[in-house]
Order: sequence, then structure tokens, then C-alpha cells
Amino acid sequence: MSAHELNKPVPYTLHVDDELLDLTRKKLQLARYPEELTDIGDDNWSQGAKVKTVKRLAEYWSNGYDWRAEEARINAEFKQFKVKIDVPGYGPQIFHYAHQTSPRPNAIPLLFVQGWPGSFLEARKLIEPLTNPSDPSKQAFHLVVPSIPGFGPGDPAQESGFGPELTARGFKKIMVEVLGYDRFVTQGGDWGAMITRSMAIQYPQHVRACHHNMFPCGPPPWYRAPLTMGRLILSPYLYTNRELDSIKNLQYYQKEQDGYLKVQSTRPQSLGFGLGDSPVGLLGWLVEKFHEWMDVAHYAMPDDEVLTFVMMHWIQGATPGLRYYKMAFGEEGEAGTRKSFKKYLDTPIGLSHFPKEIAMPPNDWVSWVANVKFRREHDKGGHFAAVECPESLVQDLRDWFSSKTVEVAMRGEG
Repeated sequence: MSAHELNKPVPYTLHVDDELLDLTRKKLQLARYPEELTDIGDDNWSQGAKVKTVKRLAEYWSNGYDWRAEEARINAEFKQFKVKIDVPGYGPQIFHYAHQTSPRPNAIPLLFVQGWPGSFLEARKLIEPLTNPSDPSKQAFHLVVPSIPGFGPGDPAQESGFGPELTARGFKKIMVEVLGYDRFVTQGGDWGAMITRSMAIQYPQHVRACHHNMFPCGPPPWYRAPLTMGRLILSPYLYTNRELDSIKNLQYYQKEQDGYLKVQSTRPQSLGFGLGDSPVGLLGWLVEKFHEWMDVAHYAMPDDEVLTFVMMHWIQGATPGLRYYKMAFGEEGEAGTRKSFKKYLDTPIGLSHFPKEIAMPPNDWVSWVANVKFRREHDKGGHFAAVECPESLVQDLRDWFSSKTVEVAMRGEG
């Protein structure tokens, strides 16, 4: 642990050593690639990441991608800090965060929390429209974007068990004790949904409203909600088309896509020997997730964006981000991670439903565990809403957090 003083933020500039950049290029040039099966088409990703896609990206990473230029842009766009926090139940931990204040006097403090395999850069396209909207009648926000420990520039935890519950405690201290935001609202998908929900459970007096673009809850027990279970049994006849598509997305994910979850929540360190040493291995592991979880029919992730997202995990050797699954779900992890979406939370929430999201259940499932006051369905977008369709997410955040419900909650009356 460095000599940081508790709760005293220090300005931070992202910088990757030349030695790592040189080593990365050498490893990229020495990579071996698998062979595709001859009966698998170019658009068939059922075996995993496509060789031609990974090879093309790796060659560009080695010979064309300019990390230094990207690094400079990140440092120009994000006001970054590091701060040591005494996390209750754990002890001292250094956190990385970005803090973008708004010039608007009525700006609402908003905590944006990333997911995997993302980073704090997921908020990149949201900074300007949220903090300084061109239309003065639109709601503005003071935007706080912390890194989950071990993701991007976030210092990894040095002991086991640092999952969403402890992360939530650290983020709360950043918001309240470091930045002075006694009441604030949150946005999260993926890990961000779990962390911000844990924050609302632990600190409802501070977290006054939440917004999610992913909500990983199951149906309520049949004995508590027989009508909901009956509707599920008769779903081909009673569910809307959007609800049926959501169930199909979840079933496909559970059948074809959740292998990474099993490995990362059980033996992340073994996986880390490969992904933390091979930039091509990490590239293939993450590119498949981008392709499978994004609405690729409507958004093509630019090569530079792909590689910058991958760099956020490569700079720490990938393992800390993988290990977070073990912290949350594995035998060392917190029982509260899974249980947090099985108990009712009265904090008002808003939901944005993007059609390619892997976990956005029917309304009657969610209503058993959440006080849903806003829900909007979109016709395009996937798991990485802030990256794929930032305009839609920004509009939803403005509409929900400027509502009368949130206004009352922010006054402490809700």
C-alpha cells in the first residue's frame, strides 16, 4: 500500500510503460493462431472468436494502433484521481476514479459503474452530454466514474473476498466522504448493476434512486407469486414479443455463452497465466464477448475502441479482472452477491431495456424485488449500452432522474 493519505484524492495521469508496450508488440508478432473448421462459415461464431477477426486486430495492434495517442485523449477527456479508502470489513484500498463536474447549478450527482469486460471508459461518450448538455432545459449531472479494483488503472485488491459488497462500501465513501455528495443517484449494468444495487441496500439514505440497463433476477418462487408463475408457464400465449425475446436471450446465454463465468468464478488464476501473458489470447477472449453481447447489426465497434478496451485489462495482466468473479461468486466470495437480487429494495429504480441485453427479465419478475418507477424499451442496442447507443441511455437517464419521483427522493422524502 502506498503512502496515500486516507480520503485525500491525488490527481492521476494514465501512463503505460514503454517496456510493456515493446513487450506487447513482440508477443503479438510471435503469436500462434488456431485453425478454423472447414464447415464453419465466416459469420458463425459458435466456436468462439473468429481467427480472421482476431488476426486482423492483432496485426493492427502491433503495426498501426497508437496507444500513446489514445492515452493522451483519455487523459484529456477524464479528470482522474486515486484515493485511499478504509473499506469497512476489509481495510485500506486505493481506488481510481474520474470526476467530471457540471457548471449547472441544479446538477445531480451521478455515480456510473462499469461492467466486465469494460472499464471506466464505458462512460466516455456520456461525459459531455451528461455534464454539460447543449440544451439548457435538459437535466445535467456531476459525473463520478470509479474503476472496479483491478480493472483498467484501478489498483487490485491484495486479499480475497473483495467483491461487489465491499466495492459498494468503497464507492460510497468516495461519493460521501471524499466528494461530499450526501445524496446521489446511480447507473449500472453488468457488475455496475450488482455494485450499485448493493450500495442502495447498504446505504439507502445516500443512494436515492438507481438506473439499470441490466437486471439479473429470476422469477419469484411459485408459492409467493402463483400468477407470475402461471404466466411464465403460459408464456408463449401471455408474454409480449419483447418478453419472449428476453427469455430467449437468457436461455441462449445460459446454454452457449456462460462458460467464461464458470471458469472465472472458480479458477481465474489458472486462466490468467494464458490471458495475462498472451495479448492475442486476451484479445480473442474479449472480442468474442463484444461480438456476442453487442447489437452488431446496429453498431460496429471500431478497431481502436476494441483495442483500447482490451488494453484496460492487458495493462494489469488480465488476472485481477478475472478474479473479481471469484471474489463475487466463488467459494471465497460474498453470499450477498446472488442474494441482492432476491430481496425487495424500496429505492426507486428506472430500467432501460435494450433488445440484445442478456439479462432483462419480464416486468412481473422485476416487480417482486424492485420498486420500478420508470421502464423504457429500445429497438436497438445490447449489453454495452453506453458504448453502442449513448444517446438513448443519456435520454433515459435525463428523463428518469429529472422525474418527480427522483426529485422527491433527492429531498429525502421518499
